[in-house]
Amino acid sequence: MDRNVIIERVRERARKNFSKGYNCAECIMEAVVTNIDTGLPKDVMKLATGFGGGVGLFGDTCGAVTGAILAVGAVHGRSELPPDEDRKKALQKATDELYGNPGLYRLFNQIPNYINKKYGATLCREIAKKWQDTWLCREHALHCREIITDAAGLAAELILSKREESAAKPFGSNVENLSDEGDVCTLGKG
Repeated sequence: MDRNVIIERVRERARKNFSKGYNCAECIMEAVVTNIDTGLPKDVMKLATGFGGGVGLFGDTCGAVTGAILAVGAVHGRSELPPDEDRKKALQKATDELYGNPGLYRLFNQIPNYINKKYGATLCREIAKKWQDTWLCREHALHCREIITDAAGLAAELILSKREESAAKPFGSNVENLSDEGDVCTLGKG
């Protein structure tokens, strides 16, 4: 099946899932597991339940962001560390797998940076600040549905992309202020 068709199916299913009562993170996980072979059982979406409303309605990281992270991790995440008998070498391999170029943090870093750029925040309480007193109103639901749809589409794009290519993209904003100068990752240049 065509890559763009699959991405659109994931986007539309996530969008419809919200109208059925799934929370933001569940919407994306269910849509991905249904439309893309992750190798995981459908029950894996249970892992997403607690991330709705910025983790149990706490208002932290938007559930659409965490749902997209979980979905991408279902395909591109690590299930074990790189093997090596030398402990120091094993630690270096594991670190390179995350921070290197390509590196998994570069892949996952795209999701919150995209949402932040488009919606001005990644915290649920900031994204939904306008509806703090009217949380269950239609306007808030429609806004969240758009974020869910966008995050689901991005997750599908990253899942269907070549891991090495997506994991070689430059870092966006990050807590370690990592940036790229050619292929070298340096601290303090963010």
